[in-house]
Amino acid sequence: MKKRVIRFGVIGCGLMGKEFASAAARWCHLTDMDVEPRIVAVSDPVPAAAQWFKDRVPTVEHVYSDYRELLADSSVEAVYCAVPHHLHERIYIDIVKAGKHLLGEKPFGIDREANAAIQAAIDAHPGVIVRCSSEFPFFPGAQQIVRWVGEGRFGRIIEVEAGFWHSSDLDPTKPINWKRRTATNGDYGCMGDLGMHVLHLPLRFGWKPASVRALLSKIMEERPDGEGGTAPCETWDNAILACEVKTADQQFPMLLSMKRIAPGHANTWFIRICGTAFSAEFSTKYPKQVASLPYEPGGEQAWHVADAPYRSAYGTITGSIFEFGFSDSILQMWAAFCDEIAHPGKMRQPFRCATPEEAADSHRVFTAALESERTGATIAIDWRN
Repeated sequence: MKKRVIRFGVIGCGLMGKEFASAAARWCHLTDMDVEPRIVAVSDPVPAAAQWFKDRVPTVEHVYSDYRELLADSSVEAVYCAVPHHLHERIYIDIVKAGKHLLGEKPFGIDREANAAIQAAIDAHPGVIVRCSSEFPFFPGAQQIVRWVGEGRFGRIIEVEAGFWHSSDLDPTKPINWKRRTATNGDYGCMGDLGMHVLHLPLRFGWKPASVRALLSKIMEERPDGEGGTAPCETWDNAILACEVKTADQQFPMLLSMKRIAPGHANTWFIRICGTAFSAEFSTKYPKQVASLPYEPGGEQAWHVADAPYRSAYGTITGSIFEFGFSDSILQMWAAFCDEIAHPGKMRQPFRCATPEEAADSHRVFTAALESERTGATIAIDWRN
């Protein structure tokens, strides 16, 4: 099968850029794909970060210290950008204006104003495909829940809970980084860092919060500064958002949680939906298991736990009995993005990566949460504007 090759540039050669390089190297893991990414250029102001790609990714042809040089490279068709939040506005807009397709890291701007500027650039360049990184919904268990929601299995929704938790920041000796400073991470704190992952599926299902009451926590007041002293931690560590969802035919509570300090959780993403006819839950803490509870009036109420087969959005060489993991979800996300570039409007399967519109919706929720924290009130969100 002759494959359509998409020539990629990477701006920001840190951890997630390396994950993309790994996914591109594993492309043979996917079956029946007529498109593949090829990383041909990288840019990072830190020479050692870019050199990692030069040393390990044989397709890299150019290494740039200035991202604008990469954007001027006519051989680059698409860009993956993973930089701190305060750089999103300037770099994402430049990428879009250069006519390059973009997969960018969340939250698509340090605040709502920056996000609006990015969205305006996207609107002005409709031929450019722009998506937001969010890989966890590509886990087989999450994909099963997507199918159940699409089939209308749940009846009347009773409640929804979704979250993303990790615990690395429980260690007080962990040095401070850019995510703990408002100048680089923004006022959202953990919400900007983790929230798009949590909101991806609820927003995709059309469950937009009509109101939010936020409980935001700063747990670690300071951290080592790497120079023998300490520096203040300025951003929120944990966030719990109590939301109310109103759709055309029902109303229900939705609890969203984003935690950098959740003892015992290495990297746990989960969603739980309870309904009058069906309930379901999936967590990456138990990646092979999906729990469901079908119910008929007067019938037994019993949760069923079944192993989810190794089956995500795109077919793979791996047999269904084996385990699915984080790097597999990254590969599936990249398959969806490349599929959409190669087949706009005609993807091989229907589940797209997170959209800029969904990223913009997350900013509405985070902005309302900050206002709720400041005032102690429940804040209504007007989705009409």
